[in-house]
Amino acid sequence: MTSLKRSLVSDPYGSNISSKVFVRSTKSGKVQKIVRELYLRQDIPCSSKLCTGCLATAPRDAGGNAAPFVLSEKPAGTKAFPQGHYLVPDTNALLNATDLFEQTSAFYDVIILQTVLEELKNRSLPLYNRLIGLTNSEDKRFYVFFNDFRLETYITRGVGETINDRNDRSVRKAVQWYGEHLTKAVNEAGGKPKQVPAVVMLSDDKENLRLAKAEGLHAVSLKEYVGSLEDADRLLDMISASQESREARDAKIAVNIYPEYYTVSKMMTGVKDGTLHQGVFNISPYNYLEGSIKVPSFDKPLLVLGRDSINRGVHGDVVVVEVLPKDQWKEPSSKIIEEEILNKNENADADDGEALVTPQERRALQEEVKKTHSKSTEGRPQPTARVVGVLKRNWRQYVGHVDESSVSDSVKQSRKQQTVFLIPMDKKIPKIRVRTRQAGELLGKRILVTIDSWDRESRYPVGHFVRSLGELETKGAETEALLLEYDIQYRPFPKTVLDCLPKEGSDWIVPPSAEDPGWKGRKDLRGLLICSIDPVGCQDIDDALHARPLPNGNFEVGVHIADVSNFVKPNNAMDKEASIRGTTVYLVDKRIDMLPMLLGTNLCSLMPYVERYAFSAIWEITPDADIVKSSFTKSVIKSREAFSYEQAQIRIDDASQQDDLTKGMRTLLMLSKKLKQKRMDAGALSLSSPEVKVQMESETSDPIDVQTKQQLDTNSLVEEFMLLANISVATKIHEAYPQTALLRRHAAPPKSNFEELANQLKVKRGLELKHESSRALADSLDLCVDPNEKFFNTLVRIMATRCMMSAEYYVAGNFAYPEFRHYGLASEIYTHFTSPIRRYADLVAHRMLAAAIDYEQLDASMRSKGKLDGICKNINVRHRNAQQAGRASIEYYVGQALKGRIIEEEGFVMKVFSNGFVVFVPRFGIESLIRLRDLADPEPDAAFDAENYVLKTSGSREVQVELFQKVVVRISDVMEESTNKRKVKLELVSVGGK
Repeated sequence: MTSLKRSLVSDPYGSNISSKVFVRSTKSGKVQKIVRELYLRQDIPCSSKLCTGCLATAPRDAGGNAAPFVLSEKPAGTKAFPQGHYLVPDTNALLNATDLFEQTSAFYDVIILQTVLEELKNRSLPLYNRLIGLTNSEDKRFYVFFNDFRLETYITRGVGETINDRNDRSVRKAVQWYGEHLTKAVNEAGGKPKQVPAVVMLSDDKENLRLAKAEGLHAVSLKEYVGSLEDADRLLDMISASQESREARDAKIAVNIYPEYYTVSKMMTGVKDGTLHQGVFNISPYNYLEGSIKVPSFDKPLLVLGRDSINRGVHGDVVVVEVLPKDQWKEPSSKIIEEEILNKNENADADDGEALVTPQERRALQEEVKKTHSKSTEGRPQPTARVVGVLKRNWRQYVGHVDESSVSDSVKQSRKQQTVFLIPMDKKIPKIRVRTRQAGELLGKRILVTIDSWDRESRYPVGHFVRSLGELETKGAETEALLLEYDIQYRPFPKTVLDCLPKEGSDWIVPPSAEDPGWKGRKDLRGLLICSIDPVGCQDIDDALHARPLPNGNFEVGVHIADVSNFVKPNNAMDKEASIRGTTVYLVDKRIDMLPMLLGTNLCSLMPYVERYAFSAIWEITPDADIVKSSFTKSVIKSREAFSYEQAQIRIDDASQQDDLTKGMRTLLMLSKKLKQKRMDAGALSLSSPEVKVQMESETSDPIDVQTKQQLDTNSLVEEFMLLANISVATKIHEAYPQTALLRRHAAPPKSNFEELANQLKVKRGLELKHESSRALADSLDLCVDPNEKFFNTLVRIMATRCMMSAEYYVAGNFAYPEFRHYGLASEIYTHFTSPIRRYADLVAHRMLAAAIDYEQLDASMRSKGKLDGICKNINVRHRNAQQAGRASIEYYVGQALKGRIIEEEGFVMKVFSNGFVVFVPRFGIESLIRLRDLADPEPDAAFDAENYVLKTSGSREVQVELFQKVVVRISDVMEESTNKRKVKLELVSVGGK
């Protein structure tokens, strides 16, 4: 039974019941009749401030208050509707132009129909979420009208009527009712005469528009409506280009240049019977004509080579592929192939009849095929495949710049519409055709676009302009571009979220009286000598520690974590916002918080000298670091000091410091070393990734230097006890909630992931890399040393890290217990508990742990496996995006720090291609391509020995480059032509080091 749940004081009009009968067959073959009743009402308000009648009868809460009316009494007028107007978009309009509705210059007083909202949710969840954001905005005045629950606007589907036609008719019915209802409301209001706003249906569906006009309704297309607005030129560029381009093609004979996709039913049948395969499509960062897809049926990824086989697949899409015959299997490319070099100065308007593959691309691919066929060894080629369909597009908004060569000189200063190429910042995304009237103004700008379509007749995807982010290379534009590229939620916290904060604001304190309800179930741990150890300048202090000796010779050790769940309650606005953001994002120059600053850097932060709520994990540990027992409790603590890693290390090392707090830290350090050794003995991996710190000028925040981060014993001290806390909590919540505990796993990588690195080590150094288990890999990595080069072992560990699978959050019921294992940590079970200020997963773990120790009831939402699956899916994406955004920020600021400087540094060759090589520079944590064309002009000839990873050049410059080789490079900065991003440029000075 479906009903609109609203609290009513009275029901003056009564309810009408619409019944619908469904008939279905059960598994046993019996026919079952289902009756669904829909309660139709007349008290669902129109929400216009012009209507006193709806205000009088609107449902009220327990306090007698009706929800505030949304739609303006004096909505904006246009040339066509000078009396003012309300907009009613259909689903088609929202699918084509959500970007437009988000603009601040127009699109106010919008009625979102329930019919449209539900259809949009089924068609595009991301667009639905953006629309919900608009309905929550007080400024935009978007109102959701439950037309399917209001008696006068509810319609039933006719016999033989399609769902789409029924929905279109429902929209027209609502537009008609609104017009008649507002006219009646204004006429009955009395007093000074008021104009009745026009109720305008927006649609790009020609038939829906025709029928609306025939019914005497105000109805216009998006293009027609936007053309009447003041900012028309800019806004018209934001309308989806797919329909316009389709209409243009219909007007002339279209030439299909890509293979047709299989039908969905054919793809599903093929995947089910194993003749086709489904997976996520990835484009090589070094070769835009090479993609790969990991599928369960093959140990190695399936290679997809060439435009024809890629067949409009875009990086991140979920595609279906067909494996090609074995005689067409090939090796991954050994050549760097860059689109901006091969296909420079293309005409963005040329499309029909063009060749799918340019002559340059054909030559590049032919060279690759020759190389594979001339191989003397067997077994290296990988299975190849071709894309036969796309199940789910992973398209998002893309940041890039307009290719100046695609802009016609004759219209640079005019407002004439033309087609230009947008070059995305992400090299794995193809260039995008965009129709714009602002081509001249957009040159030199960082801009945001959306892909609308990619049909068989178009060599490139077609998209539309969203907005300009600002001038290239300005800090604001580049930072916003980075946030958009990695889908970081960086908008200010809305008022609904801020309203969830304690009313006392920064004056909030732990209640002085232990009789206060806030103390219920909490242990008073204020007497313990607790301290925190964090990076310099850390403000959001999640964790603090203590250690003290016990009479029996053992130690009591406590990890105390900020009690964020005390302030963030399940399902309120702040909780929902935090679940969407998923994590705090750390950039070089700023932090994008998961929670409002009042909580993150104040009320939750375990600052020294003040009392704070905490969630404490406490163990009894022997001097040999064996766990005797563990317990968990909500608590109140008072940290004695907030150390940086460096300060804590100095204090521990200073023999003159003999106070109990310092002795506690020494105990923690001693135990942490033993805990780490136990993990290593169990097979935990000590991997590596380049870590650098950008030094900023204090007043201007401009980068001035780059330093490699130093790892101190105190870093390891904190890490070991955070790992212990996470493992202990994982065990506890899994015992309490074996099906729904939120955990974190790190799957063992397939053996094929290490094949290339193992072969490289064997060929170049005579070393054996064993990888049948994490213990075998750990032992092998320990032996990968070069007596003449200290950094070699770190280099190998960095390369090994890239062979790993990504760790992921999951719900316990989705895997058998042996699959819980965290490969890198060699732990049977693991979760995240220690950083609830900056990670949503930890907040969920806190709620589960609180319920597991009977501190409070577990909210129903935390018992829903389906909801938790959705949370895990989102926070996995958010966690990965945050990491990538952090790295991209460091890369940008390293480039800025080196701007105008030329430095010579030692580096190491990490990868060798037939026309270039990749060098890693440890001091700056950067790696970059050096192409043959960068070595000399003219480009030197080269012989590539793929078996031994050797590239030997001759002619204009003679040099021999080998994998793992030490080289000296000249580092400078350059504006990369393809992406218009400032990048670090490496030039080879010499081989063999300084």
